[in-house]
Amino acid sequence: MTLTDRPAAPPRQPAVRARRARGLAGTVLLGLVVPVLFLLGWQLLATSGEFSPSQLPTPGAVVAALGELIGRGELWLHIAISTQRVLLGFAFGAVAGLVLGGLVGLSRRARTLLAPSIQALRAVPSLAWVPLLLLWLGIGETPKITLVAIGAFFPVYTTVSAALAHVDRHLVEVGHAYGRTGVRLFLQIQLPAIAPGALAGLRLGLAQGWLFLVAAELIASSIGLGFLLIDSQNTGRTDILLLAIVLLALIGKATDGLLGVAERRLLRRWT
Repeated sequence: MTLTDRPAAPPRQPAVRARRARGLAGTVLLGLVVPVLFLLGWQLLATSGEFSPSQLPTPGAVVAALGELIGRGELWLHIAISTQRVLLGFAFGAVAGLVLGGLVGLSRRARTLLAPSIQALRAVPSLAWVPLLLLWLGIGETPKITLVAIGAFFPVYTTVSAALAHVDRHLVEVGHAYGRTGVRLFLQIQLPAIAPGALAGLRLGLAQGWLFLVAAELIASSIGLGFLLIDSQNTGRTDILLLAIVLLALIGKATDGLLGVAERRLLRRWT
C-alpha cells in the first residue's frame, strides 16, 4: 500500500468536543467573577455598620425574603405576569419596529416623511406615556403591554432602518444583475446583509422592554415584579426591593440568553 492509498485519519470529534467544553467552562467561570465579587462586596458593606439593615440588608436577608415569597405562593405569579407582559409587549413592538424600520430603510420618501417624527417620539421618557395610556386605555393589561411595546419598538426600528439604509450598493447591484427585485431582492440579498444588525436590535428591544416594565406596572398594578418593587419601597421592605431588582436582572439575562441562542443559529444559516 502506498502512502497515497492510506485511509484518511478519522476526524477527532471527541477532542474537539472536549476543547469546546473546556472553553465553555472557562467562559462561564470568568463570567461569574464579577457577580461573586459583587456579592462579597455587598456582604462586607452590609455588615460594616455604615448602613442599617433597613437601608442595606445582607444577601442572606434577601435570600430569606425569597423563601418568604415562595412560601406565600406569590413569587411565581409575580414572575409569570411580568414575563407575560414583557414578551407580549416585545412581540408587538418588535413587529412594528421591523415593519416601519424596513419601510424607512428601503424607501427614501418614507424616510423623509416618517423618520423625523419617530426620532422625536423616541426622546419621550417612559413615565411620560403613563398618564396618556391611562386616559386612553384604562387600567387593564392593555396599557401595560402597550408601554412595553413602545420601549421595544425604538431599538428595533432604529437598527433595522439604519442597517437597510447602509446595505452595500454592490450587493444590491449584483442582485439586480441576477434578476432579483422586490421581495426576492429583500429576502435573498438585503435581509441576510442586515441580519446581524437586526438581531442585535431585537436583543436591545427586549432589554428595553424589561426597562419599561417597571413604568408599565405603575399603571394600577397589583401584581408583577415592578409592583413588587414599588410596593416594597412603600412598606419599607428593602430586602424584597433588592430581591425584585435581582430577579429583574436574572430573568432579563435569561431571556436575552435565549434570544442570543436563536441569533447565533440564524446567523449561521444566513451567513
